[in-house]
Amino acid sequence: MLSKGLRFSAVSLVLALSPAFSQVSSTPASETAAPRQHAPRKVYTGVLPQVIGNVTVEESTNWSGYAVTGSSFTKALGSWTVPTVDCSETPNTYAAFWVGIDGWTSSTVEQTGTDSDCDGRTPSYYAWYEFYPSPSFLISSVSVAPGDQMSASVTYSSSTKKFTIKITNETTGKSYSKSATVSSAKRSSAEWIAEAPCCTNGGGILPLADFGTVDLGKDFTGVSNTNHATNSAKSGAIGAFGSSVYESIMVNGSTGADEAVPSGLSSDGTSFTVQWDSE
Repeated sequence: MLSKGLRFSAVSLVLALSPAFSQVSSTPASETAAPRQHAPRKVYTGVLPQVIGNVTVEESTNWSGYAVTGSSFTKALGSWTVPTVDCSETPNTYAAFWVGIDGWTSSTVEQTGTDSDCDGRTPSYYAWYEFYPSPSFLISSVSVAPGDQMSASVTYSSSTKKFTIKITNETTGKSYSKSATVSSAKRSSAEWIAEAPCCTNGGGILPLADFGTVDLGKDFTGVSNTNHATNSAKSGAIGAFGSSVYESIMVNGSTGADEAVPSGLSSDGTSFTVQWDSE
């Protein structure tokens, strides 16, 4: 990975998008709201993108990973290994790992994933789904532990106009799915992301937990057809989307210091890692 000085010029980028209204189907009262919410990408305003090969590299204050852009996305498939969080030096910190549609330049995100959090100095692992800006919900029927292999998908049906999320713990065999209508969804991107969650009690981005390194994609998990996406023009692995591939580096919104940095894509275009650098 190139140094920050080589990656970018220090000039202003666009402001982060604010959430827009989105109509989502009702949620059963028996479901439990997750303690934290997730959000669309928030662009770091101190830099311009830089193109390295076919990949456009940008900085964000809440996302690290890869996205592909286009129109009318109908599928995003992902897999990852649940990382062990180190809470000894970073109490009360949080990290989410997920696959989704939308949120790169739009104001909704249809997503499902897992968290590796530090509740004080106690590690906490759980699965969740979210049709942002509606609340995030816990998936209590799918337990999560460090080292578990997870797979997940977000699909869109043109006949029902609904998104369906599905998440599976490949290690235990447990899975969960949920469908909802998101009327303002643009379906303009698909993502594979390590995130600093947000929005607890109306607050901003939360400090990022020390998750070490998270491995995403077929080369690490053995789960076929990940990380893949389908839109109106193309279907394939991340690397198959050519100049429509974007890499996001998570940085501190005040200092610009790296917080989480993705590796380059594997030779087959399916897999990558994200390394934690700082809160």
